[in-house]
Amino acid sequence: MRDLDLTSLRLFAAVCDHCNIARAGEQENIGASAISKRLSQLEEAVKVPLLRRHRRGVVPTPAGELLLQHARLMLAGSDRLARDMTAYGHGIKGQVRVLATLSSIAEFLPDDIADFLGKQEHREIRVDIDEELSFQMGRSVREGLAPLGVGWDTMDLEGLQSSPYRSDQLAIVAHPSHPIARLARCEFAQTLSYEHVGLPTSTAVHTLLARAAALVGSSINYRAVVSTFDASLRCVRAGLGIAVVPREVVEPTLLEPSVRVIPLTDSWARRHFVVCYRDKESLSPAARMLLAHLEAAEKNRTRISI
Repeated sequence: MRDLDLTSLRLFAAVCDHCNIARAGEQENIGASAISKRLSQLEEAVKVPLLRRHRRGVVPTPAGELLLQHARLMLAGSDRLARDMTAYGHGIKGQVRVLATLSSIAEFLPDDIADFLGKQEHREIRVDIDEELSFQMGRSVREGLAPLGVGWDTMDLEGLQSSPYRSDQLAIVAHPSHPIARLARCEFAQTLSYEHVGLPTSTAVHTLLARAAALVGSSINYRAVVSTFDASLRCVRAGLGIAVVPREVVEPTLLEPSVRVIPLTDSWARRHFVVCYRDKESLSPAARMLLAHLEAAEKNRTRISI
C-alpha cells in the first residue's frame, strides 16, 4: 500500500460525516467530481471498497469504518502538529488542548490552569480549553482529538488511564420566597413536586437527575431549559423555578438575599471528577507537565482536607 495523503483522508472523513459527496464538497470548497476521483484513488490504494452508495447518499463499509477511525487520529495529529508549529513561531514552546465538561469549566479548572500558566517555567506553554459533553469525552480522547479530558468519573473511560481530580456537591438553588427555601437541606425527591429550571438533555446533570427521578417513580417538571449555570441562576432569581447546580458554582452568591442554596443529601449528589488520557508516556512534555500540576493540586487539597 502506498502512502495515504492527508487531503484524501480529510475528504473521506467529510463524506462520512455528511453521508453525501456534494455536501462534503461544499464544506471543503471542492467539486463533487474531484472528491469522487480522490475516493476512487483511495479505494485503489487500500484495495477494498470504502463506501456503500444508496438512495440517500453514501455510508462507510466495515472497512471504511476502520479507515475512518485511523483517518481521524491521523488528521487530529496533523492538526495538532500544525498548531504546535504555529505556536513555536509565536514563541510558545508547547500547546495542550483540554476537553472539559461544563461543570469543571464553571467551577475549578480555569483557576488551576491559570495557576499552572502563571509559573515561570510554564510561561511558554499555551493551554486551550474546549467544552465537551461527558458522554462524548472518552471517545474524543481515545481518538486523539485532545490529550487530556476533565469530566465526571462515571463517564466512559474504557481504554483510558485517569487520575482523581476534584469533587463537587450538587444543591438546590431557590428564590427566597419558594417553599423549599425554608429547608436547611433536602433529598432530591422532595423537590419533584415543584417546577425546575434545567440544562439540555445532552448534559450529564440532566441525565443524572432524570435517572434519580425515575428511581422514585416520578419525573421532573421543567418550566425552562437553559444552556449554562449562570442562566439557571437568573431564572431562579426571576422566580421561574428551582435549579440543581453545583454548590461550588454558587458559592460567591451564598450571601446574596436573592437566592437560597439547599444542599442535596442524596449520595449521588457528591460527584467526583478525573483527568483522563490515553497513555501518560505518550503525552507531549507540555501535556505531562499540566497533568502533573493537576495531580499535585488534587493531592494538596486532599492533604489539607484531612
